[in-house]
Amino acid sequence: MSAFTGNVPTHDLAEEFLDRSTPLSRLRNVLHRYPAISPAVVLVIAIIVFGLINPRFLYPANLSLITQQVAVVGTLALAQTLIILTAGIDLSVGAAMIFSSMVVAQTASVNGVPGPMALILGLFVGLAAGALNGFLVTRLRLPPFIVTLGTLNIFIALTLLYTNGATVRGADMPGLLTATGLPISIGDVRITVGVLVMLALYIVVAFMLGRTAWGRHIYAVGDDKEAARLAGISVNKVLMSVYLAAGVILAIGAWVQIGRTNAASPNAGIDLNLDSITAVVIGGTSLFGGRGVVWGTLLGALIVGVFRSGLSLAGLDVLYQTLAVGVLIIVAVSVDQWIRKVRA
Repeated sequence: MSAFTGNVPTHDLAEEFLDRSTPLSRLRNVLHRYPAISPAVVLVIAIIVFGLINPRFLYPANLSLITQQVAVVGTLALAQTLIILTAGIDLSVGAAMIFSSMVVAQTASVNGVPGPMALILGLFVGLAAGALNGFLVTRLRLPPFIVTLGTLNIFIALTLLYTNGATVRGADMPGLLTATGLPISIGDVRITVGVLVMLALYIVVAFMLGRTAWGRHIYAVGDDKEAARLAGISVNKVLMSVYLAAGVILAIGAWVQIGRTNAASPNAGIDLNLDSITAVVIGGTSLFGGRGVVWGTLLGALIVGVFRSGLSLAGLDVLYQTLAVGVLIIVAVSVDQWIRKVRA
């Protein structure tokens, strides 16, 4: 029981002071303020451990391969981060990206549309996907989980109906569409144009979240929608803009995907939806919204890539890679729950 002097609680204030003064509480406050610290530490430790287990892990060729593999998931995870920051979630980003990539590839290879125009059509597909999700969430006030679960199936069906299940080879497309797969050598490290495209997107979104009113409004809406509304923020406009921005990003991700695989397949990226959420969660962004940074998401995507590569080089079965990622997700969510108890 708390002791009171009149209407003023004295014992609770003392407890709060003591709680803030403990090393564990100070650590929690730091992690709350800088969400990217924990994934950065995990990434460094993982690289050191896997490098000790198998020195080939640290070879430039292997590290280059990891960054190339992360390019697609990292791009989708960026779109997912924007939505999760508003306390939403998008289960359809991967399916919408594949639909966009097939529109780009089919219109260019089958219908003879020039490469730049095909990319613009893919961009419109991404915008339409984001607009549909945003409309259902903001106007019909449906839960994002249910909305995107439904549109996930819609985009999968549209992709199969549009393509009849056919894959388009990179050789049948204009060179522009596969340009994101072109290699770039930096010393012994070899990356692709797609990696640079992904990094450019992160820089732009990081700037917009940290330096613009739009970014501050996203955090405010994610933290408390009602408080944001009372502060004069148009919550629905912010949410719609976030889903549209995510649509643009996933359309660019479709371009990166085509270059990465040198093809466009309606059956590609089955796990991309969940992989994007995994990268965001491991990267320190709270599933409850209002806390997180995009660089943490990039670190989360790299952690997944590092674990899969490291466990593979250690000779473990692919099932253990999936197991490790599952454990990482549970640990990340548990840490997030602990951090959310911080007292402002």
